[in-house]
Amino acid sequence: MRHQALTLPNWRRAAVAMMLAIALFISGCQQQAESRFADAQKESNKPGVVAVAKDATQGSQFNKYFPKPGSGYERVFSQEKKGFAEAKLKRDGKELAMLSINDTSSLPAAAAKYQNTTEKINGFPAMTMGNTQTGVLVGKYQVKVLSRDPSFTKEDREQWLSKFDLRGLSQLKG
Repeated sequence: MRHQALTLPNWRRAAVAMMLAIALFISGCQQQAESRFADAQKESNKPGVVAVAKDATQGSQFNKYFPKPGSGYERVFSQEKKGFAEAKLKRDGKELAMLSINDTSSLPAAAAKYQNTTEKINGFPAMTMGNTQTGVLVGKYQVKVLSRDPSFTKEDREQWLSKFDLRGLSQLKG
């Protein structure tokens, strides 16, 4: 039985294999950067936090309160789920705004924002959020219009909010 001496090519292979093993071990032990969704995940995992309240109104019940299409505008419902409904407002095939109604029983902070507002639309508390959103609080329901095109102004959002059947929505028992 002969012992083979570690020749130069075998020595290199062994060294490369050892370095790769060390590199994999070190990189595997490093802490990973948190995902951009990590905070939301932590918040949703807290005891008592519910994504959608059990008593939230079905989104399909909101559809009849949305503004009717016409005058060259098209309304295309894009999402409907428990506690929420959304439609795109289009004209000439271009998306101008998003119209939505959501049940704030799942997000009480959304309703709380309206407590100190002095603005009103059709008698209901209203507020502008940033440069692209305007909302109205109707009981436990938040009605919002979000500009999707720069040509759709705050005045346009307020006009479309007033076209919702806010009185009818205020009578909805969810």
